Formats: sequence, structure tokens, C-alpha cells
Amino acid sequence: MRHVSAVVLGLLLVSTASTFAAEVTGVLVDEACYIKEKAAGTNSQLKGEDVACAQSCAKSGNSVALVTEKGDVYQVMAMGALAGEKNAKLVPHMTHKVVLTGDVVDGKDGKKMIHATALKMVK
Repeated sequence: MRHVSAVVLGLLLVSTASTFAAEVTGVLVDEACYIKEKAAGTNSQLKGEDVACAQSCAKSGNSVALVTEKGDVYQVMAMGALAGEKNAKLVPHMTHKVVLTGDVVDGKDGKKMIHATALKMVK
């Protein structure tokens, strides 16, 4: 029954979302902390503060997000090449401005996700 539910959920996501290849520039943050900070009116991760906390959360396997200058938030999909093994390839870049390359899923509900396959630092 779980397998059927997963298939149905997958089909629903595909039918309600558009997917396209893109390069997205922004700051890598711990998604949960960023949402809390945004609600509180602080953005310490975007300013490059709380590096150790962001890295610790990413090492624990928490969701990592990319926040653009416009304020768009892209969840880095866990099944992507960069987010595997508890974000091992993302951890050193937390709170840094980077460019992620990959397939972007722009869901009907407004949630954006990226299946990131490459990362490069922005100078």
C-alpha cells in the first residue's frame, strides 16, 4: 500500500509542477532556521553569521535551501548529487553565495526545489 501511495504522490507532483534546467544564485542556508529567522525579522545566515550552526544542521541531514537576492527559496532536493550523504558536499559552503545548477521544480503551490548537480562559488 505504501508503494502505491508513493507512486500516486509522485504522479501528483509531476502533474502539478513544471520542471526546467537552470542555474540559480543565492546563499545556502538551513531551511528550518531560515524560516524561523525570517518570521523573527532576522537573517543572520544570509549575512554569513551562524556558519557553525548552519554547518552542524546540514551535517545532521537537515534540509538545505538556497535563498536568492529576490528572496526566493529553493529547497535543495535530498536525492540530488550534492545533498546526498547528509549534505556532505554542501556543508563547507553553508552561508556562502553560490550558483547551483540542476533541474528546478516549480510546484503549483509555489514551493521551489532544485535537484542540484553542480555547485560553484560566487566571488
